[in-house]
Amino acid sequence: MRYGLSVPNFADPSGLVELAVASEAAGWDGFFLWDHIVVDRSSPPPICEPWTTLAAVAVMTTRIRLGTLITPVPRRRPWVLARQVCTVDHLSGGRAVLGVGLGVPAQEEYAALGEPADPKRHGAILDEALTVIDALWSGEAVHHRGVYFEIDGVRFSPRPLQQPRIPIWCAASLPSRAGVRRGARWDGVAPMYSAPGEMRPVTPEEVASVATDLRDRGRAESSDVVVWTVGPSAELRLAYAQAGATWLVEGPAPGPDWLEAAAAIAKAGPPVA
Repeated sequence: MRYGLSVPNFADPSGLVELAVASEAAGWDGFFLWDHIVVDRSSPPPICEPWTTLAAVAVMTTRIRLGTLITPVPRRRPWVLARQVCTVDHLSGGRAVLGVGLGVPAQEEYAALGEPADPKRHGAILDEALTVIDALWSGEAVHHRGVYFEIDGVRFSPRPLQQPRIPIWCAASLPSRAGVRRGARWDGVAPMYSAPGEMRPVTPEEVASVATDLRDRGRAESSDVVVWTVGPSAELRLAYAQAGATWLVEGPAPGPDWLEAAAAIAKAGPPVA
């Protein structure tokens, strides 16, 4: 199991670059940013664009995996996102990971900016957008006529350094299995439990159910299972590993001092450096 640090993009980008550099120095395997546009209209925090920030991180690091957990693809043009992520892949020497999902809260991320907030529509856009991104990364001429996107013979160069593509991890909001099914079509699943009135990290038992689902779909050996949590004990880390998690991504608890808490976590290093 690999260990990563995941932090909000609610900060000055230079501070996040410093945090990523400290994370690599301490032995972490991955550094991941959230991807939000709006979280609180009444008292907005400072928010930076994550892929631009990760480009800066890429040139300041040499080993650590870099990506988002997660980028809400339905509010981005897929060809622009494909270029951004490929650029980070080249700057980092092939260390980029694209974490994708629908984006929450929908009222803030979509409706407040005049976009439809229907999650079913977002799911359909996400699936088509991933097909477009993967095709553009192939380096071949792309001819696409879909419900949401049209591409007429566009060929992207350069291709990503990672082949057959940059890994794509799909968020899954349990108990729904839609995200698990989507992740099985790509390169990994990042599950959370998200039901009305409750959002929390998944339990080891829920991780095991995701791993079983991937195995039943013939994807167990090729797919990552990415678990996010806050302050896990040694026993919980072991339980996640035994349940089938391939990445354990830790982060600070929400609060006004989250950046200081994240810096302490980063400097402490992973359980196995």
